[in-house]
Amino acid sequence: MRTILFFDLPTLTSKNRKDYRSFVKLLIRNGFYRIQESVFVKMSINPQAAETCTKFIDRHKPPEGSIILLTVTEKQFASMDILLGDINTDVEVSDKRVIVI
Repeated sequence: MRTILFFDLPTLTSKNRKDYRSFVKLLIRNGFYRIQESVFVKMSINPQAAETCTKFIDRHKPPEGSIILLTVTEKQFASMDILLGDINTDVEVSDKRVIVI
């Protein structure tokens, strides 16, 4: 599963900018990677892990702005159409399962 986080945070004051930077650093430290300027993604192994991620973001959200979370399956995420540009990440986008014994 993937949790896609969309956010729009104000950057008008120095406090707003600090909140923005802190939030982005928090996301990166906790396993999110950026696919666009204000869009981050995190992989989860099951729905419970995705729910834990949602609760974590809710506890650490900045005081102002807009944050939207969307959880999708690997198959849904892999079927995303990229019309222009590319997602630059070290994470493989595939719905195939690999079992290593």
